[in-house]
Amino acid sequence: MRLRRRSLLLAAAATPVAAALPAQARPHRGPLVIGHRGAAGWRPEHTASAYTYGVQTGADWIEPDLVPTRDHVLVVRHENEISQTTDVAAHPEFADRRTTKTVDGRSVSGWFTEDFTLAELKTLRAVERLPALRNRNTVFDGRDEILTFQEVVELARRLSKAYGRTVAVFPETKHPTYFRGIGLELEPKLASAIRRNRLTARECVVQSFEPTSLRRMTGLGVPLWQALGTTGGPYDLPSTTYRDMMSPAGLAEIAEYADWIGPDKSSLLGTSLLADAHAAGLRVGPYTFRAENQFLPVEFRRGSGASDFGDAFAEYALYYGLGVDAVVTDFPDLAVMARRGL
Repeated sequence: MRLRRRSLLLAAAATPVAAALPAQARPHRGPLVIGHRGAAGWRPEHTASAYTYGVQTGADWIEPDLVPTRDHVLVVRHENEISQTTDVAAHPEFADRRTTKTVDGRSVSGWFTEDFTLAELKTLRAVERLPALRNRNTVFDGRDEILTFQEVVELARRLSKAYGRTVAVFPETKHPTYFRGIGLELEPKLASAIRRNRLTARECVVQSFEPTSLRRMTGLGVPLWQALGTTGGPYDLPSTTYRDMMSPAGLAEIAEYADWIGPDKSSLLGTSLLADAHAAGLRVGPYTFRAENQFLPVEFRRGSGASDFGDAFAEYALYYGLGVDAVVTDFPDLAVMARRGL
């Protein structure tokens, strides 16, 4: 086991559990509620509006996905292709920027953050990514600009002060191998931001689907979170599958560099993954909890429409009952309400 991991375990053993954990993570509070892209169920994702609403309704952490600009500034978008999340297509001055690229082995067409300077991106405005499903959110289209990671850190600290609790940022490195290949590495910029802002383990947890990216972030004093898919494997390790990583041996290897795993919520049902991860010393935060029928198991759906809300509370109760340590959700308000029933 790596020295860093050993020292963390020794420190935890010497400190009462409740005192060692940040206030929002103490056992009596129940699982952490992580606002996925802010509160993406209620506001266009990755906007100041979404992050603020998520915290106002009880989110413990807020999640910014990180991609770079051409001038190598980390900005917050779910993908580097931004035609679905911004009004870029309505800007004739950027029409010639539309292109097709291969990202992590997939052909993708549109406009890409790495082809814009930060100043250019700041002229765009965010829009709802799923307008057919979440038409209610389109009323907010055009109201928010694209945020930098630095701006999200500053927002989280303002919200922490306003609401009297520590709100952590939960950045994800998106497509890190791809960006490394074009000379726009994510990890050095993220590490610099963590150091510059003196972010502590209470204020920041770094996540990625790529183990190589996480291993490049060790030694910063913040927890690391290994995200896990349901099929295939991490792009940086073509001979490794997520199934391999979720085996007891794979979990033991993850525990050498990370503190959490984040599997798809379906991976916990009918398997020993949760127990195996806890046995390896890892916390578990499944993703992504949503309220619409389209995303719910059949038994929790209500009504006939894909966008109709189902029994989200029953789904939270199921996973809280399993003993998860966190939930990643588009609807942090519902997750917090469900948690109150514990």
